[in-house]
Amino acid sequence: MTSFLWDQHTCLPLQITADVDQLTRYRRPGGALVSVNAGYSPHAFAETVALLQYYRTEIEAHSELDLAADLDEVEAITDAGRIAVVFDLEDSRPLDGDLDNLDILAGLGVRTLLPTYNHANRAGSGCLDTADGGLTSWGRSLVSEMNQVGIVPDGSHCSTRTGLQMCEKSTGPVIYSHSCMRSVWDHPRNITDDQARESAATGGVIGITGVGIFLGPNTPTLDSMTRHLEYAVDLVGIDHVGVSTDYSFDYADFIHEVTRNPHLFDDNYTRWGTIEWMPPETLLTLGEHLAGRGWSTSDIRAVLGGNFHRVARQAWRATRADPCLRRI
Repeated sequence: MTSFLWDQHTCLPLQITADVDQLTRYRRPGGALVSVNAGYSPHAFAETVALLQYYRTEIEAHSELDLAADLDEVEAITDAGRIAVVFDLEDSRPLDGDLDNLDILAGLGVRTLLPTYNHANRAGSGCLDTADGGLTSWGRSLVSEMNQVGIVPDGSHCSTRTGLQMCEKSTGPVIYSHSCMRSVWDHPRNITDDQARESAATGGVIGITGVGIFLGPNTPTLDSMTRHLEYAVDLVGIDHVGVSTDYSFDYADFIHEVTRNPHLFDDNYTRWGTIEWMPPETLLTLGEHLAGRGWSTSDIRAVLGGNFHRVARQAWRATRADPCLRRI
């Protein structure tokens, strides 16, 4: 089983000036994979492609970071103690309503995608909506096409019904890349026990995240994360739990996004003051923390990377970026 760290969701500034060197904070002897968000609901397809191309160019030029086109490359990169990078999207808006764009985005390294971000769109309902209409007909087609191109459906930020119906529709694993457990901390961004069970039934993984307001009353500590991890393991089993930081490498950039798009957030994001995140340096000590609580080596490896590695082995397709995309 893999011994490298797999952070299923982290956030660089969504700007074509972002400093990808920040990702070297995941440096560790066993290597790491990080999935970097490359867009969400305010972004159109052209904006997302431009941002992906910028990230890719900067990562290709970096001495410690490597783009991973497939899982064999992930393993080669991490075996060398380096940092493998893939991408994710936090909404289906960057598709511009065209499912054919999924294949293009997969070619640029997008490996997971959320149909909705907090609020309803063409694909379905979001976790902050007062009415939960679930997954739409177009959303069901979206899930099917993601299965075809090797992009993993992700229920984080989606409504309860949308997440459950994604699991019904998908022929492969459905994950919650960065979501905590609502039974531990009652926050609308956290998922229900039923959501966790149905994700596990698809072979999916719940990625317990390091955002303070999702772990507790703004408490991004190892103890808070462990409470969610241990609850999830007891609920769905060790094979269906992972980790993500959802770390914002530029807090000012996040505040800018909240200010620019207030309709996408509510007081569940602000009532506890300035949001606190678990930084990569703290996440890197999680294995030692869990060992101190009596976790076995195999269980620690499963949660830190092995389970998301298994999902990727099952769901990813080998893809290569088309050089012509640089002209978009």
